[in-house]
Amino acid sequence: MADEYLTFTVDTGNGVGDVVIKLRPDLAPGHVERIKELTGEGFYDGIVFHRVIPGFMAQGGCPKGNGTGNSDKPDLQAEFNDEPHVRGVCSMARTSYPHSANSQFFICFDDAGFLNRQYTVWGVVESGMEHIDALPKGEPPRNPGKIVKAAISAA
Repeated sequence: MADEYLTFTVDTGNGVGDVVIKLRPDLAPGHVERIKELTGEGFYDGIVFHRVIPGFMAQGGCPKGNGTGNSDKPDLQAEFNDEPHVRGVCSMARTSYPHSANSQFFICFDDAGFLNRQYTVWGVVESGMEHIDALPKGEPPRNPGKIVKAAISAA
C-alpha cells in the first residue's frame, strides 16, 4: 500500500508555507481514518492553532478556535502506541478521559516523552516543520496561525 500524506498550507501571519505529514495507519488506523475523513470534508480548512507553547507543541483542530470544541463525530477509542513523542510527531489531543480524542491534534516542537503511551501518535512531519516553528505563540495566540487548506495525497 502506498504511503499517504496530510498536506496543509499554514498561514503564520508572517508568511505561508506547506506542511507535509506522513500518516501512520500502522500505529493508529482509527485516528488516521478520522483525520482523512475530516480533511476530505474540509473540516480543517480555516482552523487556527489555538494553543502554541514554545518548546512543547502547537495544537489545532478545534472548530471554535479556543480548544473547547470538536467535530460532530463520535470520540475515538484510544490507540496508544510505542511511538515516542519527539520533534515533528503528530498526536491527538484529548481530555483526561483516554477515549476522548476527536478532531484536535498537536505537533511536538521538542521531545515530550512524558506523553508517551498516553496520547495517540498518528503521523510525523516530513517537511515544513519550519512553518510550525513560526506559528504565533500563546494560549491562545493574539493573532493565531491557521490552516488555510488541507488535503490527503498518496505517494
